Amino acid sequence: MMKPICLIAARKNSKGVPNKNIKSFLGKPLISYAIASSIHSKIFQSVVVSTENDQIAKISKAYGADIPFKRSKSLARDTSSMDDVILDTILKLQSLGYNFDTLVNRDCTAPFIKNSDILASVKLLKKKNCDAVVASYDTHLNPYFNMMEYKKNGFLDFSKKTKKRISQRQKAPIVLQLTSFQVINVKQFLKNKKIYSSKVLPYLISYENGLMIDTKYEFKIAECLAKNYFKNFL
Repeated sequence: MMKPICLIAARKNSKGVPNKNIKSFLGKPLISYAIASSIHSKIFQSVVVSTENDQIAKISKAYGADIPFKRSKSLARDTSSMDDVILDTILKLQSLGYNFDTLVNRDCTAPFIKNSDILASVKLLKKKNCDAVVASYDTHLNPYFNMMEYKKNGFLDFSKKTKKRISQRQKAPIVLQLTSFQVINVKQFLKNKKIYSSKVLPYLISYENGLMIDTKYEFKIAECLAKNYFKNFL
């Protein structure tokens, strides 16, 4: 069976935590954990980092990632979509002779991802012949229960309404929090030009493994958890 490609997209200008992708995390750049874990898994034929930044590229190479091309700055802006980055990656890798039918888009800001979950997601994609399998978990934050948003007049109203008011979170419709990685059918992606098409399936992981670092507070939480999690890793 053809091995997938692992894509780790890492631009310089992160907003919540400046230079988050290469910020020191227990003494090593944050991105190094995703790179080392992906290489160690033996799942992938190549672990590719897409970046416009020379420093990120240098660090990524030092930890064993491939940098077969430099991402254009037009795809590293705040307004750049991940769909466009993935399309750019697929087309460039194909032009360079890479042969693959599955791409795993792995977020380096989720350091606790298990390779067994990625492998199971790849198998699910093949079994169901869908467009993508996305990592997710059941979230206790639910737009059908105790979540509000601003109305045009500036006052609050509940985000999602049902005919009968939901009084317990456990009775609210199940919603999933997307997180950490997507396993993508390359052929279908080239047709749809987007990850989230009509044939997407979830792969449920634990909340702990799906933790993503988007804020300084989450960075501190992740470091506390990682002191035990990575005790025997790297």
